[in-house]
Parts: sequence; C-alpha cells; structure tokens
Amino acid sequence: MLLDFKTYKDKVMGCWAGKNIGGVLGAPFEGKRQINKVDFYIQDLSKGPPPNDDLDLQIVWLAAVERYGRNVNASILGDYWLSYVIPNWVEYGTGKANLRAGLEPPLSGLIDNVYKDSCGCFIRSEIWACLAPGLPELAARYAYEDAIVDHEGDGMYGEVFCAAIQSAAFVESDPLTLIDIGLSYIPPQGAMARCIKKAVECYKNKVDFYEARKRIHNEAPGTFGIQGCKLDEIPKEGNEGLEIGAPGFDAPENVGFTIAGFLYGEGDFGKSICLANACGEDTDCTAATLGALLGIISGASKLPEKWTKPLDDKIVTLCIDKTSGGVWVPETVTQLTDRVIRTVPAFLGQEIVDILAPGGMTIKCREGKKLYCNTVKDYLYLMNGNGKNEELPVSELTALSPYIVRHAFPAFNIIVDYNNSVFFNSAEKRTIKVTVTNSYTMRQQHWAKITLYAPEEVDILSGESVLKPLNYNVGSKAEAEFTFSACCYSGAKLELVVDVTLEGRHSTGQVKVVLMRESVSSKNIEDGQK
Repeated sequence: MLLDFKTYKDKVMGCWAGKNIGGVLGAPFEGKRQINKVDFYIQDLSKGPPPNDDLDLQIVWLAAVERYGRNVNASILGDYWLSYVIPNWVEYGTGKANLRAGLEPPLSGLIDNVYKDSCGCFIRSEIWACLAPGLPELAARYAYEDAIVDHEGDGMYGEVFCAAIQSAAFVESDPLTLIDIGLSYIPPQGAMARCIKKAVECYKNKVDFYEARKRIHNEAPGTFGIQGCKLDEIPKEGNEGLEIGAPGFDAPENVGFTIAGFLYGEGDFGKSICLANACGEDTDCTAATLGALLGIISGASKLPEKWTKPLDDKIVTLCIDKTSGGVWVPETVTQLTDRVIRTVPAFLGQEIVDILAPGGMTIKCREGKKLYCNTVKDYLYLMNGNGKNEELPVSELTALSPYIVRHAFPAFNIIVDYNNSVFFNSAEKRTIKVTVTNSYTMRQQHWAKITLYAPEEVDILSGESVLKPLNYNVGSKAEAEFTFSACCYSGAKLELVVDVTLEGRHSTGQVKVVLMRESVSSKNIEDGQK
C-alpha cells in the first residue's frame, strides 16, 4: 500500500508528540513500586516541559542516520554514543566502558552488564519506526543494531518488538494484530514474549487491570521500582504478592505494562497512558512508549488538546553533549518531525519513496501478512543465489549468540564467533571461528583467503591462513577455525586481527578480535551472562 505524505507527516508528528506527553506524565513516578492513580500531569508546566531522556537519545541516532544513511550500524551508533551521550547510568555506562575497552557490539552490551535486560533501549525504538514506516522488518533490523550497543537478551528483544509494532502501526491499527506482528520478530520462549502474552491473556480473560499488573510482574519479576529503597522499605500497599526479581531484569514487565495499557485503554489516549503509568516501575518509559504508539495510530491531528497544549510542542533534552558540535538538537516536535521526513527519501531509497508523487512524496509500505517477520526457510539450501536476499530474518538475528560479532564490507561479510567467551589464559588453548559470506548485493563466486594475525608471543596452532571457496548459492559460506596458545603472552589484553581477501579482486577487510586475560572474577562475570 502507499502511505501519502500528509498522513505520514501527521503520524510522525503524533509519534513524537505522544512520546513527549507520556514521558512528562510518567516522570514524577519513575522508579517507584506503587499504583499511580492520576489522570493528568502533576507538574507545573507553566515554564515548559521537563527534559525527557527517552526522546532525546534518539536525536543522536537521527544525527548518525543523517550522515551515514542505511549504512548506520551498531559500530557507528557506538561511536556516536561515546561522543554525544552524557549519562553513565547502569547499562549505559557499562556499554560505554566495554566499547572503550575495545569490545564491539554485541559484546559491549553483554559483558559485566547486570542491566543488559533493563529498559534503556526499548525506549529508543521510535526513530527506526518513523524512518521505516510500514516496514517493520527494516525497522526491527535497525532497532537490533541500536540495542546491542548496550543491551542483550530480553532487553534487546524489547526494542526489536517495539520498533516492529510501531512501524506496523503506520498502516495497521488493530491492537491484537499489532502485538502479534511484534511478537513474530522476537524469540517466543523469552521473558519478553511471555510478559507481552500475559498482558494479552489477562485482557482477553477480562482480568481486573491491577490483578493483571501483578500477573505480568510475577511472570518475570523486575526491580526497577525498588532501586531507591532498602528491601524492608518496599511499600506494602498495592504491592501484595509482587515477587522480587534479579537486579536489572526490568524490560519484560515494563513492556508488558505498556501493552496492558494499550489493550485496557481500548483506544482512549489519556486512559491508556494513565493505565501504563498506574503500574509503577519505569513509568516515564512505559507511558512514553505507549504515547508514541498511540500517536502513530491516531496522528497528531487527533491527539487530545488536553494533553498537547500544556507542552506547547516543546522538546527539552537532558542527555546530549552539545559542547562538541556534530548533533543539532531540535527545540520542538515540529522541527524533529521535519528532520525525520527530510531523511527518509535517502534512507529508504527511490524503490520505496516517490518524492515526485502528486501532493507530496509517497512511501511504499507492506500490509497484511507481509508485516510479519520473514522466515529462514524461504529457499532450498544451495539453490542458485541470483536475485535472492539471504539476510537473516530479524527473529533469527535476535536469537544469535551474543558472542558472535558481525562485520559488513561491500563484497562480503565477516562473522567472528568468540566461542562463548571474551577471555583467554596462559594454560588453555583458545579457538575462534571465522565465517565469510557473500554480500547481499555483489554476489559472485570467489575464493576467500582468511588470515589470522597475532602478536609474536602467541602461537597459532592451526596455521595462520586458509584459502576457501565461496560460492553465491543460498547458504554458501567459507569457514575457518583458528586455535592458538597464549602461554608465552603476558599482556592483560590480547588483540588479534582477522584479514579476509577475495582472490582476483581488490576487496579486502580486516576486523579486530579483542580478548581479556581470564581471572576468577572474569569467570564469575561470564557465568552470570549464560
């Protein structure tokens, strides 16, 4: 179907206005385990809205897209994160520390990250939905690249789910259908999917909303609402029967609360965001994410003036470093909307966007069953690869081991499997696996030379170079395993380089592999990730 310019602009404006509204509503109640029965803002907004970190982080991502377009990936977003994002809160700070240590995404979102399953990335989904309206497969793919910078597992699943459901909302408005579409992009057995399904189950069975809150919480107990108090100070009123979960395991229940507000609000904007806020925990995130979704569905033109007027279109940022240049920060929802719209033609390309359509540009969207996630079984293994896109479906991408690091070059892709650890020691051999596949655009038959370079003190036991055939048939790949010993290496950090060259072609690509010396504490760290 075609999304016309007027409708698209109205929905993008509705997304950011709804995000702003929900963030302001929920901000005073953030981090509290309590039932919040309010029906409007409680702040004095006479001087404008307070800062909303849920919204302003995405301005940094927009700046990256404005410069790099469709080439933006987790590595580029990591660089922007280090340069322009100020906070060092839990998973944000851990992700930044890992990036500075040389650990690439998804390792940066995994190692020593107690809060890898928390809420810091599902709140960043809207930018990808607005850049890929009615194209949830594409929106979810970029949400994955975003999420793995500082999250992993259920935390990452939350952003992928939200991006898919919000992108689909540009062309689909039925809540249960949208939820079903979003679920098709994430692993069904995870806590994220279970909490979302629990919200749907409670709604369908007409369970009282506050009982539903308890059931969603206990499906995957979070701790966001008790971070600020001692265990014996947790309020008892309204929290009877709520279990205490593991530190940082917050995204599943909070996305579940968002979906509960979506369903139980039954299309009423104010009622819906107030119900999400009523659940407590990460209230600015739940109400803001739901406000954005509802704003996409309705468009800004149908958002209640009661909610929009006090904010007067203004955006106030909190987390962006404005001292270094490089990121222009919009002051209003209107400015942000205009920037997104200007970026879309280059981001999506002329096959999807017709900028010369009468009445303004149109966007070619998916509809119906095509909004659901693709599957990996589309073609027979080793079938002629001409004209076939072999990108991993997002549901398969999210299921990859977080110890697998991907790199894309024009003619080929490199995948490095760290074999479930980023650590090495002097007493044991280590093995890494390198896989080379054809790119999804320049598909030809090749021979790939794969070489591992290591410091002189490291002995590569398997041989440092191999030459493997690389066909273009479906599923073809060139693989090499490198086993090495670091018994004579004394450094705390081991840096290796994988080099891939295509014979008879100038194409070459190098990627760094970073390993940390193992200790008792590092063993405990990795045991906690598994």
